[in-house]
Amino acid sequence: MEQSGQKPRIVVIGGGAGGLPLVTRLGRRLGKRGKATVTLVDGSGSHIWKPRFHEVATGAIDADLDAVNYLAHARQNYYRFARGWLSAVDRDAKQVVLAPVTDDQGEEVLPERRLNYDYLVLAIGSLGNDFNTEGVRDHCLFLDSRPQADLFHERFLNHCERANFSDTPVTVAIVGGGATGVELAAEIHHAIAVLKLYGHEQLDRSKLHVHLIEAAPRLLPALQEKLALSAEEELKKLGVQVHTNTLVQRAEADAFVTKDGERIESHLLVWAAGIKAPEILGTLGLETNRINQLVVNDALLTEEPSIFAIGDCCACAMDDGKNVPPRAQSAQQMALHTAANIERLLRGESVKPFRYRDHGSLVSLSKYSALGNLMGNLRGGSIFVEGWLARFMYIGLYRFHQAALYGWMRTLMLLLAGRFNRLLRPRLKLH
Repeated sequence: MEQSGQKPRIVVIGGGAGGLPLVTRLGRRLGKRGKATVTLVDGSGSHIWKPRFHEVATGAIDADLDAVNYLAHARQNYYRFARGWLSAVDRDAKQVVLAPVTDDQGEEVLPERRLNYDYLVLAIGSLGNDFNTEGVRDHCLFLDSRPQADLFHERFLNHCERANFSDTPVTVAIVGGGATGVELAAEIHHAIAVLKLYGHEQLDRSKLHVHLIEAAPRLLPALQEKLALSAEEELKKLGVQVHTNTLVQRAEADAFVTKDGERIESHLLVWAAGIKAPEILGTLGLETNRINQLVVNDALLTEEPSIFAIGDCCACAMDDGKNVPPRAQSAQQMALHTAANIERLLRGESVKPFRYRDHGSLVSLSKYSALGNLMGNLRGGSIFVEGWLARFMYIGLYRFHQAALYGWMRTLMLLLAGRFNRLLRPRLKLH
């Protein structure tokens, strides 16, 4: 691939659960040895593991402490970071076009730029899918990004302050009974319990009303029915009002209206039902599916042989005809496989097909419980776990993600630093 002394140029768009481990691996194996130039592009300046956005939203974790700064991480791992949002791909010139970056006052910080690539990896994740439901984009909060999680946190704390000094309850209605909706509902209850310890003496769960709304017959379709029912039972014990077989017809400023005409009133409306890929992917001239994901072959390559797509933004068919599920573990597996395939291409070898290995699903109900099924691809079936063991494994997933970014030694140091922080900082982010 190297021409006239030019190092191969690898550009990765998106620093999420797939993109960041990918540039970390490529930087350590290629950038460090001078075998390629690796560049990560993202519109944000830092990374938070997306499965933890519900904890950022409730203040269970302080995103300022848990965030990975791209510039610092790039320096440590031998890749480059370019801030910006993808606006186009010039496939003939092999360039990506980055939109101008502006500040909160509309002033231009960075102009439109073009980056040359020899290999391009699109890893821009997914967004909440409102299914064109009336009023959702106008009235609902999403948890697709750090700013959205921060906005929920700000509004949630304001409603809690109001409830502490009045008889006004805190009401939250969440559409979507998948992992995000279930975990957020549990974290909200935990946050109320902790806030009571920090000056909110009049605030307790009697002033909290959480509605979890799901169109399907049960919660957590990715889990076995037994575990989904167990999760629903735990949520009901906390006081969450679970609405299954309930289709939302529209969202209003202070309520969801169901197909049956029921109004579920709430101060905070959250939409966590389904995903779709960002609209920009539909403008690239590459094949997409009905939810805008890029269609890739078994090597995660698009119809353009120099463009890969990984994570939630791609549709990769498995042997059973279904697509690889949009999970963090899928993105991480795709990242490692794509890194190996790019190395093969640079050596003049052929790429190898990707095979997804389902390690199961885990769902955390805050500090109260956790549950899931493990090793779902084993011949003997799944192993079901609940309680403290599932909680331990759930936390372990995040530690493995950190290890992919920092290595195990630094991950252990981060774990120790977190323990010390708990001695000095409040148990909940209070601002």
